[in-house]
Formats: sequence, C-alpha cells, structure tokens
Amino acid sequence: MRIDVLTLFPEMFEGPLGYSIPKRAQDKGIVEIALTNIRDFGVGNYNKVDDAPYGGGPGMVMACGPVFDSYEHAAKQHPAKGRVIMMTPAGRKLDQKLMRELSSEERLILIAGRYEGFDERIQEGLDAEMVSIGDYVLSGGELAAMVVIDGVVRLLDGALGHEDSALDESFSGGLLEYPQYTRPEDYHGMTVPEVLLGGNHALIEQWRRQQALERTRSLRPDLLEEL
Repeated sequence: MRIDVLTLFPEMFEGPLGYSIPKRAQDKGIVEIALTNIRDFGVGNYNKVDDAPYGGGPGMVMACGPVFDSYEHAAKQHPAKGRVIMMTPAGRKLDQKLMRELSSEERLILIAGRYEGFDERIQEGLDAEMVSIGDYVLSGGELAAMVVIDGVVRLLDGALGHEDSALDESFSGGLLEYPQYTRPEDYHGMTVPEVLLGGNHALIEQWRRQQALERTRSLRPDLLEEL
C-alpha cells in the first residue's frame, strides 16, 4: 500500500511514522508513506497558500492553486489513482469499519488542512471524501491524518506481530475488548480471574465474550444499538 500526505507541516510526521508499527511496516515494505509539502507549491516570494474568505469573516482559507498543484505532483509519483481523503470536522466520522475499508485500498492520498478550512472547490475538483476523527476542532489536519495512517497500517497483512491481533481488539467485532491480564497472578491483593488460570479455552472464550458485552453495555451502549 502507498499513502501520500499533503500537508503544510511534513516535519510533524517524522516522530509518529518513525516508531513502532508504522516504522516496522515501512521497513518491511508493507506500506510506503510519502509526504508532500503544500507550501512548495505556494504563490509568490512567500509561497502563499491561503487567502481571506469571500464574503468576509475571521481567519484565512486554504487556496485552490497550491492544493491542486501539490496533488498533481503527488499523483504522478505512483501509478495507482488513489482514494483521496480530506481531513475535516465536517466529514464522515472515522470508525473501525472505515479503517478496514481504507486498509483494502492500494493507495490513499490524505489532505491535511489548516486555517479556517479549504476552499470548497478543492473537495469538488478532487472528488475528495471528507473524513473526521471526531466532533471537535484541532489546529490542523495533520494529527487526524496520523490517526488514519496508524489505524490503517496496523490492519495490513504482516504489520502486527501476531496475525490475529487486529481481529481481537476493541471494535473489531462491534464490541469493546474484554479485560486483559498478565503476570503476576496477584498484585497488591488484586487477582487475575480464576477462569483465565484454568486452561479451559471454551470457558475462557465464553468469559471474554461476556466481559466484552458487559464492558460495552457499561461504557458504550450506543455500540450495541448498531449490532
């Protein structure tokens, strides 16, 4: 898989992409991640990428030219057309279902905005999908793009240490994950549930399912409505 990111701050991605699962996946050739600096395609001596909104109002709006030009540059770097995603609070809310959907693509092109948002014609002209990571506002789309990258990469074959790890996590079956324990068996009087110590895998699976249901009912009852 190839993931392109169009951003004004490519330096922000160095840390998150340089460690743990994203780094290992890149080192193993499972994913290729490329960053394109939108400001490289800005206008004038100061590489201007934004302008005041028509009709007035506070803040600045990302202009069409630099975004379209940076997209055209990135598009030429790989033969696959790619699924274009704009990170914006107005978009479809990101969930595990969408993560899995995106992980099946050959290529993703993520556009991280800044300021008061994008000129509307960017979404129209690029036929971009709008995706949000939640009902709140960040300083820019970079952190949201990192969330998408991390969530998608860990679903790619070979990215995780155990092939079943991604199948056994929260939201993978519509429920929150069951409680997990490790050694020691007793820690300051807090003990591991007896069922996990007996070696009866059928009972363990039954217990885990029940715990997942109870935890979901308690913390995220809205998820049960969707099952």
